Amino acid sequence: MSVEVVSLGCRLNLAESERLRGLLAGESDLVVVNSCAVTAEAVRQTRQAIRRARRARPDARLLVTGCAAEVERAALAAMPEVDGLIANVAKLDARAWNVAVPEPGARPRPAYTRAYVAVQNGCDHACTFCVIPQGRGESRSLPVAEVLREVENHLARGAGEVVLTGVDLTSWGHDLPGSPRLGALVRAVLDAFPALARLRLSSLDGVEIDGELLDLLAGEARVMPQVHLSLQHGDDLILKRMKRRHLRGDAVDLVARLRERRPEIAFGADLIAGFPTEDAAAHRANLSLIAELGLVHLHVFPYSPRGGTPAARMPQVAPALIRERAAELRAEGERVRGEWLAGLLGKPLRVLAERDGTGHAENFARVRLGPDSQPGTIVTIIPNSLQRTTSDRGLLA
Repeated sequence: MSVEVVSLGCRLNLAESERLRGLLAGESDLVVVNSCAVTAEAVRQTRQAIRRARRARPDARLLVTGCAAEVERAALAAMPEVDGLIANVAKLDARAWNVAVPEPGARPRPAYTRAYVAVQNGCDHACTFCVIPQGRGESRSLPVAEVLREVENHLARGAGEVVLTGVDLTSWGHDLPGSPRLGALVRAVLDAFPALARLRLSSLDGVEIDGELLDLLAGEARVMPQVHLSLQHGDDLILKRMKRRHLRGDAVDLVARLRERRPEIAFGADLIAGFPTEDAAAHRANLSLIAELGLVHLHVFPYSPRGGTPAARMPQVAPALIRERAAELRAEGERVRGEWLAGLLGKPLRVLAERDGTGHAENFARVRLGPDSQPGTIVTIIPNSLQRTTSDRGLLA
């Protein structure tokens, strides 16, 4: 059987998994688990994925890479299902896998109509809850020429949308000659590929959004009107204890400035429930931020202590209370999202059709399309009803 890559976690992992499929295309009887370690739950899911993969392919060679392969190295290496670990920083180097680099023409077509391009890796910050710097190392930027080459490869293979992604995307460029900012990279991509209809950005740290990037987000039609912010919390004291570099007011001001210039822009965010020392008032501040900013694409993470981080040594919130608060955040996110989706009914949306019969509008609203939609094409539809599934809430065309 051919190589199988199981991807967990962030969009960066998704992008790297696509590159791994190309890098390992000539291998046989190989399973790679590209792991995640952002939370204790992510590590549990990694171990579960390893066991599931071994049951499905008992005779295959099973290798593990990704953040958990660094942070939980000894524990994963001790699993009987695992044949070996590949260092996270080396996973895109053919020498680490002992394979020959395939010719460019041998790379397979992407599995997605949306192509992810990892332009940055690692992180130089020290948020008190995070182990990602341990798993990814220091911040490293992909030079402009290499980014353009990656984008060109994806477009040549028919990708309908390109997403620039990274661990700390807005820190891109600080380690390159002249210390360019992310706005300069976005402009370079747009200038190099006039036919690129849709460029999207993954999670952004608001305090690092430079002036040129702000202008592009606010006024460039080919940059999608969707911003996902790495907020983490809505209470200033908790933000300080997290060692975040922004306060609540900074986020409120940024959203207001962007929304004033581009009213249709949709905002999402990462929020952590139950961070150590979080009292009822701090939780209310976190909860109220969802409606105040109109966060319609919400990722809620129940806090879980990670060994070796400062937050793990702080006074902890009871696990049952963390789960309760996470549920409240998700419920408020669903309410705000539902109102937003209802407001899109009867309005034309330009949707990138995907392979499962759905697609995403420019604002990243999920839309169910008709059976004749062609993956990779952009269609204009007018949604007429809301649809609710067990995993997502979207629009029905």
